[in-house]
Amino acid sequence: MDAKKIVLLVGALIIAVTTALLARSMLSSSSTPQVNAAAMPNEADQPHVLVATKALPVGTILDAESFRFQPWPKDLIEAAYYLKGQADPLKLAGSVVRNAITAGQPLTQGAVIRPGDRGFLAAALGPGMRAVTVPVSAQNAVAGFVFPGDRIDLVLTQTVSGGGDGAPLKVSETILRNLRVLATDQRTDAMGPDGKPVVQTYSNVTVEVTPKIAEKLAVSQTIGSLSLSLRSIADTASDLDAAIAGSDVDLPDGTNPGSEKSIIAKIAARPVDRGSTYSTGADVSRYQRSSVPAKPDAGMPAMAAPGGAPVGTAVFKGPTVRIARGTNVTEVPVGGK
Repeated sequence: MDAKKIVLLVGALIIAVTTALLARSMLSSSSTPQVNAAAMPNEADQPHVLVATKALPVGTILDAESFRFQPWPKDLIEAAYYLKGQADPLKLAGSVVRNAITAGQPLTQGAVIRPGDRGFLAAALGPGMRAVTVPVSAQNAVAGFVFPGDRIDLVLTQTVSGGGDGAPLKVSETILRNLRVLATDQRTDAMGPDGKPVVQTYSNVTVEVTPKIAEKLAVSQTIGSLSLSLRSIADTASDLDAAIAGSDVDLPDGTNPGSEKSIIAKIAARPVDRGSTYSTGADVSRYQRSSVPAKPDAGMPAMAAPGGAPVGTAVFKGPTVRIARGTNVTEVPVGGK
């Protein structure tokens, strides 16, 4: 056999061996995921910890949708975590977040404070906010269907008397909007033993307000009676637009979506004490007034009092017409002779 054929055979043998080694390597790499999948532990055997389902800022009142159990590696379990089988999620409903928790982060025992614990109400307040208690009755408190965490409007009903005849003016005015309820009476948790909301009547409602609104609430309680108006969970686009258009809102510079989302969330959560609306008795019944009764005209001489009113009696001057006859001008009441 000549040298050329021998070289060709050796080259073919080397190619065959190389191809076999490559094929074996490919087969072994394709079977690796199966081995790893088989080696992965079962989720049912892993411990489950309580994690946040959404971002929970400081002062957030927890509800059943704020957290859930999720499998967690055993090597990463901390003693402060809430473990499935050891913690009751129903007892955490109504608790307040003391430290900010991001979505997917485990809840720790030091990050939340439960109702009844010392400092609970202070932890529920946002930065710069105040807690004010408003007296209400069962009739004007939505029949007990207002719970901690809800948002309400406050309606002031009062009677405005004037100096004239007739009934005083009856008026109802929405003075404050978008107030967050912190507690009803002394309860900060409206959940029963079964984890469901308990509807009950109460005589006091504690709300979260700014210092200026706290002053207005203190005065409003001396003017008339206050009623609660429960707001929808959905955001009010008109209120957001009005707040953004106002000059008291500092929008972030640039086009950072995270900053814009954060400032809009703050605007939607803050109480509002502007743009109040009102309704008078005339809006409800034609027999009620639409304005404050007129004041008496003290400048009219008592001798000229119509209807034979005694001297010194205050009279009310209605619409008149002036009639000129030459140089003589007389003033005749409308409807008179």
